[in-house]
Amino acid sequence: RARPRRSFAHTARSFKHAMFARVLERAARRGALPGNPKAALRASHAVVREIKEIGQTGWASSSCDRSFATESATAASTSTQSAPQAGLGSFRAKLASGPDFSDFVKGESLPGTAYSLAAPTSLKDKSVRKPAWMKRTIPSGDRYTEIKAKLRELKLSTVCEEAKCPNLGECWGGGEGKTATATIMIMGDTCTRGCRFCAVKTAKAPPPLDVDEPKNVATAIAAWGLDYVVLTSVDRDDLDDQGAEHIAKTIRNLKTSTNGKILVEALTPDFRGERDLVELVAKSGLDVFAHNVETVPELQADVRDRRANWAQSISVLKIAKNAGAPVTKTSIMLGLGETRAQVVNALTLLRHADVDVVTFGQYMRPTKRHLPVHEYVTPDAFDAYREIAENMGFLYVASGPMVRSSYKAGEYFMENILKKKKAAAAKASI
Repeated sequence: RARPRRSFAHTARSFKHAMFARVLERAARRGALPGNPKAALRASHAVVREIKEIGQTGWASSSCDRSFATESATAASTSTQSAPQAGLGSFRAKLASGPDFSDFVKGESLPGTAYSLAAPTSLKDKSVRKPAWMKRTIPSGDRYTEIKAKLRELKLSTVCEEAKCPNLGECWGGGEGKTATATIMIMGDTCTRGCRFCAVKTAKAPPPLDVDEPKNVATAIAAWGLDYVVLTSVDRDDLDDQGAEHIAKTIRNLKTSTNGKILVEALTPDFRGERDLVELVAKSGLDVFAHNVETVPELQADVRDRRANWAQSISVLKIAKNAGAPVTKTSIMLGLGETRAQVVNALTLLRHADVDVVTFGQYMRPTKRHLPVHEYVTPDAFDAYREIAENMGFLYVASGPMVRSSYKAGEYFMENILKKKKAAAAKASI
């Protein structure tokens, strides 16, 4: 038999009574604490509050009128569907009318995502993932294993390992059509400076220099058959000549042991700007004199050791050039908080100092004790800086998130600088 239809008033009363019963049940559970009159009092007060709330908003807001509920749901559904479409249309319009690559070159603003991505606020922050372009494979291969074993045998250190370079396997591998490059760190593995970005160990008084190191380095390079070697070193402010003679002797030994066939790049300290020490290294027979300014002038004090600064580094590069260094080179890290205008200004100052080669790379935080990454600069932005620098007249520019100052140095140098000079010489002889 069909049930009789209840009136609206009866349904409302039933709903109100059911809600009241639920409140009483909750109050009973709260007050079911034997020997605790305060709990019972609090429960009774809670009952009064909940009854008032239900009387004001509970059942009145829970309308049983289906027509209003249906209309509300329909409106919400329509609003939900139209919101993404409106947002997508707005985004497309912004892209169509927004700035492009030429605006970057002119120094005008770009949307934030076009220039960089946010970096984690700390090493424990897992809400921001490293961009795909910052990931590299673990180094491997026969050539890599061979070089690593030879290093251990001769007790030599490389900045590739000490600084945890992400391109280690790629540079060491070489291969058909490529130039194998190794970056040897001489004068030990402990620096007297304490730059806030560098993972190399520091101490006020590192161990004494290995007098056999210049000979060992020449032996290792000759055995590997490398085409190009980068010599870098820690700062040795504890020594009278800061290691200048040690570096120069190593370069001379390399040239002698390979009959001048190997190309040598020296990535040097600043020697506190002392002219005679810089000239000693610049005149040692090297092919490239490199010294890194590291960052833009405005961030020098925050990034580098207090004994290093922009003016001193620029002076070192100028002295080397005037002393006869065939090519001068420097490097700038991005992602430390520098602005685009500051980077372009730094490039202008480097050209005024007659620097030939500049490289750009993404700064990566070695440990939690070092400076945090401010942002991940996109590959497109690196390409833009490369184009800006090339238009300024640099001989060669290496720019990319994974580029380091010595990244594929031999390949870039041989293919882009020596070939140009040989072509120019051949043209002049005709």
